[in-house]
Amino acid sequence: MRRRLLAIVRKEFTHIFRDWRTLLIIILMPILMIVLYGYAITLDMRNIAFGVIDDARTPESRALVEAFTENGFFKPLGREVNRQEIEQLFMRRDALMVIVIPREFSRELQPGKRARVQLLIDASDSNVGTFVSNYAEQVLQLYNRRLNGSIPLLYDIAPRIFYNPDMNSTYFFVPGLVALILMLISALLTSIAITREKETGTLEQILVSPVHSREIILGKVFPYILLGLMNAAIILISARLLFNVPMRGSLLLLGMLSLVYVFVALSFGLMISTVAKTQLVAMFMTLMATILPTIMLSGFIFPVSSMPEPLQYLARILPATYFLIIIRGIMLKGVGLAELWPDSLILTGLGFFLVVIAIRRFRMRLE
Repeated sequence: MRRRLLAIVRKEFTHIFRDWRTLLIIILMPILMIVLYGYAITLDMRNIAFGVIDDARTPESRALVEAFTENGFFKPLGREVNRQEIEQLFMRRDALMVIVIPREFSRELQPGKRARVQLLIDASDSNVGTFVSNYAEQVLQLYNRRLNGSIPLLYDIAPRIFYNPDMNSTYFFVPGLVALILMLISALLTSIAITREKETGTLEQILVSPVHSREIILGKVFPYILLGLMNAAIILISARLLFNVPMRGSLLLLGMLSLVYVFVALSFGLMISTVAKTQLVAMFMTLMATILPTIMLSGFIFPVSSMPEPLQYLARILPATYFLIIIRGIMLKGVGLAELWPDSLILTGLGFFLVVIAIRRFRMRLE
């Protein structure tokens, strides 16, 4: 059995290195995806354009406007704004916020009085509107603290943020991209493994040879496990160099659990290859079954706990759901196997389940 298995493994490696398209997917696609998605998918907002209607025109009102421009979150329009054009500014999206400072602003900056400042915010995108509103309130509180020395409060809040003190959303999304890219590429590589044999006519030669279906499946999985691990290394190195994502946990543990995840993705791709008749159909099925569920349901962007209950049940059968917990826990929190063993066990079970399904389906086709 071992000689037959090694022969299939050697044959698969030969196919891979002779097919430049496969090599292109293996080497270039992970780097392109981590760069494009890593820079494009972010919740960190910068350069939010805002207009100002300053009826006071005093040093205090100008200091307030400068407080909004001290960092890169807000960016002034650089010209006067009048009340009649506010709606047009929002319609053209030239600005997302307009600050209206009343004429009596400086006179009201006295002890015992309350100065009023109006914020007009475009909330057509509710998330952006919420971010802009919250950040603008923080700027106003900071301005008040500078002016009065302190803000009178019944209690003092001193938040301490763990694991991501700068609230950099890249640290959250890039580990998710590792899960997405590994699932997509690993499944894509093996989904065309058997369909390629069908299209080139070499499947019949394999069928008449004295090999078992499990030997064919395992022989095709093994080369791609090594290539999947190489992909994982490329993606993690790119994430570290390009986005400076921290690695607080064990790199060895992450490598071992990434191997399990790659095995799950490869098994899933093989299961697809036993169903699809052509490489084009196999690629299309893989793209539909990996990208959308991983992005929308696995916790990549939205927390699973905030989804409707039926979708939560669906999320629990996705391998990426468990790997996202693993990779974010290891990279951002430094957790170990003692905390991650339930997710690791489920991921391993999914891998064996999928490879058994692939072997059984392939045996059925042999018959």
